[in-house]
Amino acid sequence: MSGFVQLRRDKRSPQRDLGAFLPTCRAEMDARGWSELDVLIVTGDAYVDHPSFGAAIIGRALEQRGLRVGVVAQPRWDVPDELLVMGAPRLFVGVTAGNMDSMLNRLTAQKKLRSEDQYSPDGKIDSRPNRASIVYANLCRQAFPGVPIVLGGIEASLRRIVHYDYWEDHVRRSILLDSKADLLIFGMGERPVREVSERMRALVGSGLSPREAMKSLRDVRGTAFVLRKGEWESREPSRYVRDGQVVILPRFEELRDLSGPEAKRRFAEMSRAFQFETNPGNGRPLLQPHGHEAVYLNPPAFPLTEAEMDELYDAPYTRTPHWSYGGARIPAFETIKHSIVTMRGCFGGCAFCSITEHEGRAIQSRSEESILREVRAMQRAADAIGFKGVLSDLGGPTANMYKMTCRTDEIERACRKLSCVHPGICENLVTDHGPLLSLMKRVREEPGIKRVMIASGVRYDLADQGVRGGKFIEDLARHHTGGQLSVAPEHNEDRVLQKMKKPGIGAYERFAERFACASDAAGKEQYLVPYFISGHPGSTLADMISLAQYLKARGMRPRQVQDFIPTPMSMATSMHVTGIDPLTMTAVHTVTDLREKKLHKALLLYWDQEHHDLAREALRKAGRLDLIGTGPSALVPPPPRAAPVARAGAKAREGLRGRR
Repeated sequence: MSGFVQLRRDKRSPQRDLGAFLPTCRAEMDARGWSELDVLIVTGDAYVDHPSFGAAIIGRALEQRGLRVGVVAQPRWDVPDELLVMGAPRLFVGVTAGNMDSMLNRLTAQKKLRSEDQYSPDGKIDSRPNRASIVYANLCRQAFPGVPIVLGGIEASLRRIVHYDYWEDHVRRSILLDSKADLLIFGMGERPVREVSERMRALVGSGLSPREAMKSLRDVRGTAFVLRKGEWESREPSRYVRDGQVVILPRFEELRDLSGPEAKRRFAEMSRAFQFETNPGNGRPLLQPHGHEAVYLNPPAFPLTEAEMDELYDAPYTRTPHWSYGGARIPAFETIKHSIVTMRGCFGGCAFCSITEHEGRAIQSRSEESILREVRAMQRAADAIGFKGVLSDLGGPTANMYKMTCRTDEIERACRKLSCVHPGICENLVTDHGPLLSLMKRVREEPGIKRVMIASGVRYDLADQGVRGGKFIEDLARHHTGGQLSVAPEHNEDRVLQKMKKPGIGAYERFAERFACASDAAGKEQYLVPYFISGHPGSTLADMISLAQYLKARGMRPRQVQDFIPTPMSMATSMHVTGIDPLTMTAVHTVTDLREKKLHKALLLYWDQEHHDLAREALRKAGRLDLIGTGPSALVPPPPRAAPVARAGAKAREGLRGRR
């Protein structure tokens, strides 16, 4: 049995309000007077009614449109029984693997099982299957014959085209084909899922079957579907394939075997072509053939307006895990339960990051009033949610991109750049920190609020930009840092940072100096906690040694080192698997051997005795024996000699034998 159903029956469950959450069982449906659902959401995460959890925010978004929505969280995947507790939904089943790709959730960069599932009760690691979107979709077809299945969430979003799967070390076709779903919603799905559900409601109400209604929805932005044989592969002109209006990506059959140079080149070309069609203002439809079928992707959905963002976050979230968990700890929830999302999206375009591909480049921000309403709601529910006046984070993917926009809508719609800040900050980007400074001040001065932390990533190359950039650093140090602030310089070598699409190390050093001065002026002893990536494409063993020397020279002992993981669809993943930079189509050094990845990481942990053996191996391999020793320039000490105690013990034993 799944942990979710076991806990639902647990006698330790607290007193429950059957109408507070979206229904998860027939009793909760009865409490609302519902005989059937319109939409059922099946998720790989525990059900937490908090706007940082995808199933909750999509469910509430549909509820706001008058739809009857239920949730089944982490069902058994060997039989469909747990999907049937609320009956078949009238319109469709929405399937999501959860807030993370299920393979990334389960396995590390070394392809080992993680010790904890952050999104499961008590961190249990066996609460969801690998490739959860595919498994759940197949299960839903068994449970609900004839009911359309719609995929969503980050796993579906980042696997919507042909992609490389790191854990399988294999190129896979679109997840839409493997799941046999009727529709896939990519990106942040509120706008497309609302359009799909509202049109489905009208069509089914007019007499169409759900399956027929779903087949007619082929023009919804932010969705993808499968074209069958004859719908696109024909001598006759097709309404789906028109020269100049649809971008044809390389066929799956051309990409499935990346052992040859031509297939690698085509994979890199696909990655490049995809990236240049991600702006909703000018992105064209994409079509990718798979045998006689093809996956057709409509242009991305338009970003939400401020009013739409406010409406979304004004929904009546309980901000707690479902009562059925009986107080079990859900690690990810513990991290974010007292945080507030202010914005979404990122125009950074870092090569290794999936935020831009999933949330979009346009920054979508909430109004100050909406955020303050949430602060006050948290205080009213303080006892229920354990809130004591300390906001753990006020931010989003990037804290200081709040309300930053392009100079004009016209320029933004026409723009084909992949980043607004690389290789330099775009002249059309409005980098004013004024709106964020105003928000920070109002929230921290709200009655009952004791501390407001900013724990989201701070884009340090933006932090001193605009007329109020310096003021942002001052306020950040004085009011919103609790001793340590995390930032992500990632590397020190310009050549590697260029491949990452990150600013040069000088930008980090300038920010570090200004933050230190601002902390001193505030009378506080505070430190930066820098994050670094090991094994990123473009980084050689010599580059990692250079970074380790840079860290040691500055007395930096990083505890947060991310061993690069090639997640589906990112530009860095394309580099990793092809050895080609998709933007320049030039060769790039990559680290694919798991042992070598360990060596790269060990160099950044030069100070940790547990990693000394691997660091010495890396230095010997690079011919840098000069860095093994006890001198001030050495990175690691020499290997310990045989223990003297052991030798002394051996001599003593010899003496005893002689006396006998």
